[in-house]
Amino acid sequence: MKVTKLKDIAQLLGISVTTVSKALKDYPDISEETKQNVRVLAEKLNYKPSSLAVNFRNKETKILGLIIPEIVHYFFSNVIDGIINEAEKMGYLVITLQSNESFELEQKQIELLLDQRVDGIIISLSNQTKTFDHLKKVIRQETPMVIIDRITDEINCSKVIIDDEKAAYQAVEHLIKIGCKRIVHINGPLIPKNSMDRLIGYKKALADYNIPYDDSLVYSCEQFHYQDGIDAANQALKDHNDIDGIFAITDLLATGAMTALKNHGKRIPEDVSVIGFSNWRLSELITPSLSTVEQPNFEMGKQAVSLLLNEIKARKEEKMIENFLVKLPTKLIERASTKPTVKANPS
Repeated sequence: MKVTKLKDIAQLLGISVTTVSKALKDYPDISEETKQNVRVLAEKLNYKPSSLAVNFRNKETKILGLIIPEIVHYFFSNVIDGIINEAEKMGYLVITLQSNESFELEQKQIELLLDQRVDGIIISLSNQTKTFDHLKKVIRQETPMVIIDRITDEINCSKVIIDDEKAAYQAVEHLIKIGCKRIVHINGPLIPKNSMDRLIGYKKALADYNIPYDDSLVYSCEQFHYQDGIDAANQALKDHNDIDGIFAITDLLATGAMTALKNHGKRIPEDVSVIGFSNWRLSELITPSLSTVEQPNFEMGKQAVSLLLNEIKARKEEKMIENFLVKLPTKLIERASTKPTVKANPS
């Protein structure tokens, strides 16, 4: 079906496009007879004004851009839900792009969103992102931007994160309190700040409980896949015959590690206790169920949109732009993959 345009109405009535536009907007310099003729024909032809054109006139598109490393990732899928849910409440649509952990693709996607003149951008950095000229361009063009989860201190904008160092500390402290002393840490690339902060939390917990840090107990994975967890745990078991705890940076890595332990005849948690990070749905369905750190992923998405829209509003009103760092709380969830915490007898 052909889309009716202003010029179609103008041609049929023998008037100018400008007159049609003014009539539809009820301008006082257009006669009531002309207005009525235009409205009747517009309704008959099912004319609808272009929302994109209206938004461009208002210097906005009502579209937000979102770049995340992996859409099917349980954590990020919930973040997306939070973002879209909050954006739709405020009348915005969201273009969602997946960088697939590629720095080159992330750069192209930033260019695409800037070319599309989106009103703002939310991004979680890829594991390969080591330089930030593409994000500095966003700042230079005064496009509002919020970075979530995987952040960098090199870009001055609002950010939404959890306290990764504290969360990792609590996970390792839990292992220590149930008696673990040789704790393996399986992490990912240390370029995203959250990976580094979790390593710092791991080290700090060991130090606070007078357990010497052993670099040989830290295993880095290029990806966060199930097989990477298996490979890291296999290597840890080959290198050390006395490990009694594993703290993995994601639940998927932890699940892979548990498979490796079982393949080596290790009992979980009797021989080795395992704790993950994020509280994926699978973590409570596997056997034994996985102890983990729960992240408020849906809330992270909502907070990111709220910060972004506040900046968009401030720029419209030509107010001073204030950047915020929002740290959301996490929760330690004890399940069957770690020994129960010994509770003191009541006096």
